[in-house]
Amino acid sequence: MADVVFFDLDGTLVDHRSAVLETIGQIVQTAPNATAPPEELVTLWWTLEARHMREYLTGQYSFAEHHRRRLRSFLPMLGEPVPDDPALLDAWIAERYLTVFEKSWRCYPDVQPCLETLKRLPRGPRLAVLTNGDPDQQRAKLARFGLLEYFEAILTPTELGAAKPAAYAAACRRMQTDPAQAVNVGDMLSSDVNAAALAGLTGIWLDRGIDFVTGGPSPTADDTVLRIERLTDLPDHLSPTNA
Repeated sequence: MADVVFFDLDGTLVDHRSAVLETIGQIVQTAPNATAPPEELVTLWWTLEARHMREYLTGQYSFAEHHRRRLRSFLPMLGEPVPDDPALLDAWIAERYLTVFEKSWRCYPDVQPCLETLKRLPRGPRLAVLTNGDPDQQRAKLARFGLLEYFEAILTPTELGAAKPAAYAAACRRMQTDPAQAVNVGDMLSSDVNAAALAGLTGIWLDRGIDFVTGGPSPTADDTVLRIERLTDLPDHLSPTNA
């Protein structure tokens, strides 16, 4: 049995992609001066999120500033002026984006049954969330769905001083476990599975049938990858012969 199981959050426990697309879809549908069709604006927002999130994770600027930079690029396409005052950008994000986004969060239905099964296992593994997201926002998601109680730790770049994939070693140190005794579960084949394996952990790919970044079909994995389609399949992969 593994000592620690790390869970990714967005795309693994909570449907982040659908929440973003639903939120921006509502915003662009009510933008009378938009300079592009709604579907193009939704795609643009998703592209900007990926770009500026990567820059935030490399430490180039704060989480709030990553939102501001995204908005400075997006507002002209929405047909709206770009305020010079950062406080006005923050207010736009809080009032027009986050209020809708937070209402759009959805927990996948296989999450709580999986966690309940793991909690009942004799000498079962300790559980932690390992996410690149903002700590306050990620804890709020877990609290919304009553999931905080299952996890010994919620680990983000703020706590660890590094984002995935560099965070795997730091996460193991924080949990006082050997990487060889740790499992990482996530929906991103490259960053959650392959990178975890390079760090000495066992990576398990949760293939939900969609590529988180593109929205297209899932990538193709080689036969060595441990793959599940539902989190409820995870406990069977945590025996000493499988992990």
